[in-house]
Amino acid sequence: MDATYTVVDRLPTAATLARLRELNDMGPRSIQGLRRGLPNSVFGVVAVTDAETVVGTGRIVGDDASIYQLCDLVVHPDHQGRGLGTRLMDALMAYVEETAPPNAYVNLFADVEGYYERWGFEHTAPASRGMFLRTDD
Repeated sequence: MDATYTVVDRLPTAATLARLRELNDMGPRSIQGLRRGLPNSVFGVVAVTDAETVVGTGRIVGDDASIYQLCDLVVHPDHQGRGLGTRLMDALMAYVEETAPPNAYVNLFADVEGYYERWGFEHTAPASRGMFLRTDD
């Protein structure tokens, strides 16, 4: 029998987010960094099973006014393909639509081609290009 899922407005624990990122081969984040950073999130959601196990998450960071960055949208591999990513993304975008003032900048970095366009996201290149810097271990 398939699990029943609920999307809840809250953040995951640092350990849960680190594990979900690891299971999906996403860039590592230190537990210390996640413990410090998660409380500074603007908004977060988790997908939980009927057994209250967190199997997916997404969050927004930024200033909650002019800049919103969607990040850490991730679903446990055993629970993918069931629409959880879409439900999590819908919840994040509902928050943005309800709270963002006109001309707010909403962005994300994604390794998934052709997924986020359905929410209106566009590639920035060639008008601009993303850059990053990762601090040392």
